[in-house]
Amino acid sequence: MSNEPIFKDAHEVSTAPVVALGLLGGYLTARETMIRPLGGAVLAAAGAYAGRTWLKKRGAGTTVGLSAAYLLGFGLSHPLAKKIGPWPAVLSVTAVAAGASYLLVDRD
Repeated sequence: MSNEPIFKDAHEVSTAPVVALGLLGGYLTARETMIRPLGGAVLAAAGAYAGRTWLKKRGAGTTVGLSAAYLLGFGLSHPLAKKIGPWPAVLSVTAVAAGASYLLVDRD
């Protein structure tokens, strides 16, 4: 059995792609499987993985703010989808959440 860690060190993770994966992957998983909780599991797993890096790199305040943006993006995509369609809604909130993560944490 190897002693190598399962996950990358938090300081080595680029969180913007993880955020995008969580929002886009969660949507696609729920849509394609028709099992909404499974999409929620993808969303939660990616959020937790990104959150671990946010906390290590920038502290609790940034983590709370980015977590709120991530979850608000998920929540706002639903009413936004009724106005502009599901894909544009998901892509819009993903761009905002991933962009914020890049600007506040990944860009060094």
